[in-house]
Amino acid sequence: MGLLDQLGSAVGGALGQGQGTGQGGLVAILLPQVIAMLSKPGALGNLTSAFQNAGLGNVLQSWLGSGQNLPISADQVKQVLGSGTIADLAKKAGVGEGDASSALAGLLPQVIDKLSPGGKVPEGDSLGGALASLGKLFG
Repeated sequence: MGLLDQLGSAVGGALGQGQGTGQGGLVAILLPQVIAMLSKPGALGNLTSAFQNAGLGNVLQSWLGSGQNLPISADQVKQVLGSGTIADLAKKAGVGEGDASSALAGLLPQVIDKLSPGGKVPEGDSLGGALASLGKLFG
């Protein structure tokens, strides 16, 4: 199974996990925003630093590894990404910040996990290409 197939399965799982169709629809709306956010140069390094600064480096590492993903709460997502980023993502999705944070708490672990097969995140063009292709599949 290729990287895009794995990401598609992860997103499909996230879409099916929500409470009713509202949560699944929100995840579908937020996915392109997450892809765009992670596609920026240095984004994964910045994300890693933000998790470490928030005392949540172990959570991110669990997503990168091959074991079970540790959960993250909506409040922890807001702590890591910052209120401004959450507000921006929520506005683009047309929902409240709490709803966006909750959806991201389910989506981020799956996307990061699937982007890091074998515990290694693709770098440079490989990462950008994978994220761009994923965006086209669901855009």
